[in-house]
This record gives sequence, structure tokens and C-alpha cells, in this order.
Amino acid sequence: MAWLFDIWPGEPPAALHPVIWMGRYLRRARRLSQPSFAAGALAWGIGALLVLAAAFSVQVLIALAAGRVGAWAALLLTALALKPLFAWRGLRRAAESVLGAPDLPSARGMLGRHLVSRDTSDLGAGEVFGATIESVAENLSDSLVAPWLYFVLGGLPGAALYRYANTADAMWGYRTPELERFGKWAARVDDILNLVPSRLTALLLCAGSALAGLDPSQAWRLWQRDGRQTASPNAGQPMSAMSGALRVRLSKRGQYCLGAEFREPLAADVRRALRLGGVAAWLALGLMAGLLVARQALVGV
Repeated sequence: MAWLFDIWPGEPPAALHPVIWMGRYLRRARRLSQPSFAAGALAWGIGALLVLAAAFSVQVLIALAAGRVGAWAALLLTALALKPLFAWRGLRRAAESVLGAPDLPSARGMLGRHLVSRDTSDLGAGEVFGATIESVAENLSDSLVAPWLYFVLGGLPGAALYRYANTADAMWGYRTPELERFGKWAARVDDILNLVPSRLTALLLCAGSALAGLDPSQAWRLWQRDGRQTASPNAGQPMSAMSGALRVRLSKRGQYCLGAEFREPLAADVRRALRLGGVAAWLALGLMAGLLVARQALVGV
């Protein structure tokens, strides 16, 4: 149900979006805190408790309402609560905005506005398309597979806590003088939480590449060879699998080069990446549904 809500109507209004509320807290906490590791860990922990309390309250209210409105209505409410904690259509639209740009400077602007935090002002066309493909691969894990996995493991509180941790890393996890110490806790927690989802996403991309008419053997080979090239222990996992499946080079100047033997990406490769991402998303949906059924059979919840 939540997957269908992502297709239509999509994201809720900003005033009702829990991830936007998380972002507002994170911005304010950063402004009010000292630039130290202890302050960052404390601010992160307070936010995590607030998120868990809110998500647990929603889950309890839905459970209490089930007796009055019925099981299907309760499932519908759960799906509505889960939907803002993951995104696929929004990711597709962001990538398509780069493809729809009328010229290279506009494509750079769309990339920097919607997908990456790096400076895009001097990127070549191949680098713009490559960064777009990288974002599709990495965010398939961060924005879809991981929230679903933590929902399977911990219900709405699990998915909400993951989304909070990922948002905190996106806002605080930078090696700048201001955030080097303050954001270290957020960055490390995000690394830990993404260890399994990132590798699961890479596996789904390998499997999905066969169904999408791409190259599963190269996806697997590049994943095994180049998956640890990035500074993050997780980002390179799905990115390298995507690189192999598409047979394109994905690189960031001075940091990594995945699939160095392949050519630079073209606009058509972004479309192929979106097709592969869609196949992997459907595979993830089936896997998570199966895990939920197995959990229900095992523990009766």
C-alpha cells in the first residue's frame, strides 16, 4: 500500500512531512550546540528519542484504532504513516530533471540542487550523468531499501529512526571545520545502519540487471572489486554494482573511479539506471513482503 502511495499521490505536503520536521530539528540543534563530539552526540540522541516517541505513539494509536475501524483500515493508516519515510518517485524525478535540462550548465544546476552536495560548476557532461547514476544507486539503498528493511525489523519506529539517522548524516556528516567533530556521531551511526542495506541493494541490482537486460556478471564483478573504493564503507556497494551492470565508469575527482575500464556515461545510461533501479525496487518490495510474512509466521506479530 505504501508503495502505491509513493506512485500516487506521492510525498505529503511539507507541513505534514516527518522528514522535513526532522530536518528542522537538526538545523536548530546545530545552531544552538557547541561544535564538539559530545554536543553532536547529545543533540543526535535527543532527536532520536523524539522521533522514536512520535513513531511509537502513531503505531500504538493505529493498533488501538484497529478494533474500531478494522484490520484493513489499520493497514491503510500504517501505509500512510510509512510512505513519507521512503521515496522512489521523488528520486526518479530528480534524476529526470537532470536529463530534462536544456543545456550542460542547467544540468549541473539540477544535479547540485536535487541530488549531490559536491560542487557541480565545472563538471563535464559525463561527470554530470555519472553523478546522477551514482545518486540513483546510492539513494536506492538510503531512501528505499534501508527504510523498508528497518520497517520489517522494527515497524514504524524502526523506519523512522533510520530516516532520522540518514537525514542527520546528510546534514551533519561533513569533514568541515564546523562539522568534523559535531557530526562524527551522526556519520558513524549512519555507517553502521547502512552496512546491511547497502550490500543488500548491491545484490538486488545484480539480480535486477538480468531482468533489465543488462550485465549481471559485470555487476557482480565490479561490486566485488570496486565496492570498497569510496571513503564511505557503504556508498560504493550499490554504485559499483550499477557501474558493472551498465558498463560505465563512475568517478569523483581525486576520490574514486569505479569501472575504470569502461566508458563515460551518456544520457541514455541514466535512463537505463532508472530502469534497473525500478526493477531492483520491485525485487526489494517482494523480498520485504516475504520477510514480513515470515516474521508473522515465526512470532505472530
